[in-house]
Amino acid sequence: MSNSAYVPPKVWTNDAPSGGHFASINRPVAGPTHAKELPVGKQPLQLYSLATPNGVKVTIMLEELLALGHTGAEYDAWLIRIGEGDQFSSGFVDINPNSKIPALLDRSEEPAIRVFESGSILLYLAEKFGALLPTDRAGRTETLNWLFWQMGAAPFLGGGFGHFYVYAPQKLEYPINRFTMEAKRQLDVLDRRLAQSAYLAGDTYTIADIAIWSWYGQVVRNTVYSAAEFLSAHEYTHVQRWAEDIANRPAVIRGLRVNRTWGDEASQVPERHQASDLD
Repeated sequence: MSNSAYVPPKVWTNDAPSGGHFASINRPVAGPTHAKELPVGKQPLQLYSLATPNGVKVTIMLEELLALGHTGAEYDAWLIRIGEGDQFSSGFVDINPNSKIPALLDRSEEPAIRVFESGSILLYLAEKFGALLPTDRAGRTETLNWLFWQMGAAPFLGGGFGHFYVYAPQKLEYPINRFTMEAKRQLDVLDRRLAQSAYLAGDTYTIADIAIWSWYGQVVRNTVYSAAEFLSAHEYTHVQRWAEDIANRPAVIRGLRVNRTWGDEASQVPERHQASDLD
């Protein structure tokens, strides 16, 4: 790969390696690559995931629900090693045809309900347990405004900025500048909102905060991409205040450890099948 001008062919073909950190699992087609059933534990909810920003949204949510006393939110968390292609097994594709973590199977329902896409999982759990989602129309709508903002915005932060700043095989000025500008614009959107209220939907912590913190809170705290200095994250003082507040929640601390296989050993809980696994 070079910095010389690239002229796209009339028809794209998959005859050149994409390179980069995830080259071994990138492919232009969907569906399973191998037959393998997923494990199933004894808890009502079965989570198949990895502690990426998208993955920790769900483990944080589940730990928050358990902290609120919702015993029906007990879960088995099974590790999906996306770097090894676990997400392309036939069992995983049955739950999420898009082959992305996290994926959830609710076995407390008959028949069992599959839930995929992290935002959908957060909304499903909030509605199922009546928690972390306001019931009044205005509060619910504002929460969903920010939840869907995250769904639309984060690909620019992750697949855009994160990919070219961290994972791409070469550091290229144009895409890094392009996505850095957008990442900073998004942080400014959040900072302006959080100057007005404690949390994104108002004075109450909701699924919108869980979803957005898992990406943007971790970025400004330098725990994702190690880019806080590059992005001048200290300038977003209201985001910083909000990010630290959420980071200190016991359920967040617990949820961040589930399905984690990197960092110091004490922070790693590759699989979680009962609350004592985190003790």
